[in-house]
Amino acid sequence: MKILYTEQALVSLTETLRFLIEGQEIPIEKVVEIKSLLLNKAENLVHNPYSGQLEEHLIHLNLGHRRIIENNIKIIYRVVDNIIYVTDFFDARQNPIKMKG
Repeated sequence: MKILYTEQALVSLTETLRFLIEGQEIPIEKVVEIKSLLLNKAENLVHNPYSGQLEEHLIHLNLGHRRIIENNIKIIYRVVDNIIYVTDFFDARQNPIKMKG
């Protein structure tokens, strides 16, 4: 198995981290720590790719999106063959309608 991050996932990660710095006024050092934690959590999916729950807000797409949660942030992904596609980093405090699949 290998992990691939979609362009949308990387954009979402950047927006989420910017919100933590600007909107939540979290120190940059802590945000860097959170980023590392999120990426490590995503990378660990190679050991157990089906460990995340199905993401109920994306079931309508019928693509098998799953989620794992770290610090209020959902890491949205799907497994296709031997590739784990991370498709979104979504702050769970937002309205789920904003979630991009």
